Amino acid sequence: MPQKDLSALFHEGLKDIYYAERQILKSLPKMARGAQSEELRAAFGEHRAQTEGHIERLQRVFELLGKRAQGKTCPAIDGIIEEGEELLEEFKGQPAIDAGLLAAAQAVEHYEIARYGTLKRWASVLGMQDAADLLADTLSEECDTDEKLTELADASVNAEALAAE
Repeated sequence: MPQKDLSALFHEGLKDIYYAERQILKSLPKMARGAQSEELRAAFGEHRAQTEGHIERLQRVFELLGKRAQGKTCPAIDGIIEEGEELLEEFKGQPAIDAGLLAAAQAVEHYEIARYGTLKRWASVLGMQDAADLLADTLSEECDTDEKLTELADASVNAEALAAE
C-alpha cells in the first residue's frame, strides 16, 4: 500500500474540490433560473464565469503535480447542492426564494473557502509555491464572492423576503 503522506492528502483534496467545482458549475444555471431578483441572477451568472476559471486553475495545479485532472465524488458538496435544489422546489415563486438561494450559495462559498484555504496551506508546506499562488487566487475570489452575497442579502434580498410577510 502506498504511503498516505501530506502529498497524497493534497492530491485527494484537489480531486475533491475539482469535483465540487464541476458540480457547482452545473447547478448555478438552475439557481439563476429560480432567482426572482435580477441582481441575484446576475451574481449567479458572475459566479458561473468565475467557477470556469477556478476549474482551469485547478487543472493547472494538477499539471504542476504531473497528474491528470480528475474529480473524486464529494458527498459534502453533493449534500449542499441537494439542499439548494430542495429549496428551489419548496419555495419556487415564493417571496423568500431569493433569501434561501442566497443562503444556499453562501453555504457553497463557505465550503469552497475552507477547502481552498487548506489546500493553499498544504501547497505552501509542500514547497509548491506556484500551486499555492493559484489556489490563493481562487481563495481570494471565493472570499470576495461571499462578501458580495452578504452585501446583496443586507441591501435588499432579506428585507424583500421579510416585507412579503
